[in-house]
Amino acid sequence: MNMKFVIVLSAFLVFCAAVELYSTENDHLDIEAVVSDPTTLKAFLDCFNDKGSCDEQMADFKKDIPEVVMENCAKCTKAQKHILKRFLEEIKVKKPDDYQVFKQKYDPQDKNFAALEAAIANS
Repeated sequence: MNMKFVIVLSAFLVFCAAVELYSTENDHLDIEAVVSDPTTLKAFLDCFNDKGSCDEQMADFKKDIPEVVMENCAKCTKAQKHILKRFLEEIKVKKPDDYQVFKQKYDPQDKNFAALEAAIANS
């Protein structure tokens, strides 16, 4: 085996192992219940957009949103990608103005959101 290949492969494996994921404590969130209940959906949006208070679960999601957007959900679990995908799909349709506020807040220069949505599209 070529020594360069072994070194590159080893470095790649170390890098892959070093990527840590976000905590899975909220992976059980019933996102369908959230997006189907206008009051709950509004509460999440208001928390994320700094228009209302956050409960512990909302605050946990909110703290990661800037990095999630910037890094295209690279540290998200499969469940988190699905939760984010469903949340964005629903607010885009049901709360388009708040969706724009969300996008502007977390991606003010509009550099990352399209890549984020592409990264979670199949989740």
